[in-house]
Amino acid sequence: MKSSLPRHGVAASPAQPTQSTQPTSGSTAIDGHRARMKSIMRTAGMLPVLVLLCIGFGFLTDGFATFQNLSIVTQQASINIVLAAGMTFVILTGGIDLSVGSILAASAVAAMLCSTITGWGWLGIPAALGVGLGFGVINGALISILRLPPFIVTLGSLTAVRGIARLMGHDTTLFNPQLSFAFIGNGTLFGVPWLVIIALVVVGISWFVLRRTVLGLHIYSVGGNPEAARLSGIKVWGIEMFVYAASGLLAGLGAVMSAARLYAANGLQLGQSYELDAIAAVILGGTSFVGGVGSIVGTLIGALIIAVLSNGLVLLGVSDIWQYIIKGLVIVGAVALDRYRQRGSART
Repeated sequence: MKSSLPRHGVAASPAQPTQSTQPTSGSTAIDGHRARMKSIMRTAGMLPVLVLLCIGFGFLTDGFATFQNLSIVTQQASINIVLAAGMTFVILTGGIDLSVGSILAASAVAAMLCSTITGWGWLGIPAALGVGLGFGVINGALISILRLPPFIVTLGSLTAVRGIARLMGHDTTLFNPQLSFAFIGNGTLFGVPWLVIIALVVVGISWFVLRRTVLGLHIYSVGGNPEAARLSGIKVWGIEMFVYAASGLLAGLGAVMSAARLYAANGLQLGQSYELDAIAAVILGGTSFVGGVGSIVGTLIGALIIAVLSNGLVLLGVSDIWQYIIKGLVIVGAVALDRYRQRGSART
């Protein structure tokens, strides 16, 4: 008995490492295929939901699938896409920006005020961008330097900046039928609306920053683990300052787009609830609320889902009350479905 135990141990030992360290080519190919499928599913995100919504509204309504209506949908989504791009940067770091709607209103009022200057109407564009950037920098400084909670800071900004917007416009609607940059909101380039072009350019630049630069890597690192990022030498305060400044700047750009489309701006109503649509687009797109996970492509899909849903419900003649209820249920259901799909793909 004693002599057989060592022989068993000696015989078994060379076989174990041979099986565990030398996988067959077939298993390697299967693992590679699974990894590619997981990558595709993560990239696709909520795209199947968007496709199903388009198909459903196409069957249920006569006018949804027309070129004219689809052009309207993309234009309606454009401003939200721009705001949601900035929100993506913020949420990727684990933060939140509730003030983008108010910043958009204040920036739009600034744009309209400057647009009435004789011979200098174009100043409305840099004025809006500057106001948006300024408020974004203030938010960033309060959060990154004074270490105040993002939710509290931007909630306060939501109210305070809205008041500033009303003061700037004397609590009236500013209207300029001779707006020098009105083509941005109503013109086209080779048949493509300028609003859509601007939104796609913002998405492209955001994708490049997040996926092809060190800055993007640092944004994901801060969102994944701020303390580890700090210990690795990343200036966390600088990253936080950047994302809130970017969010403010893009809110200013959204203000230019909105003012150009409406020929008007109002500090009281313009931009109300825009922050909620932007947050919904980001979360629908698969970005984690705790930070560190997400993509700008997913945000684009999320914004299109919201626009398609709103447009389709209007074409169906659904009342405003039920539109809010249905949109809320679809957003919650879509996110739950996406989380279930991600867990399922992780187990394969």
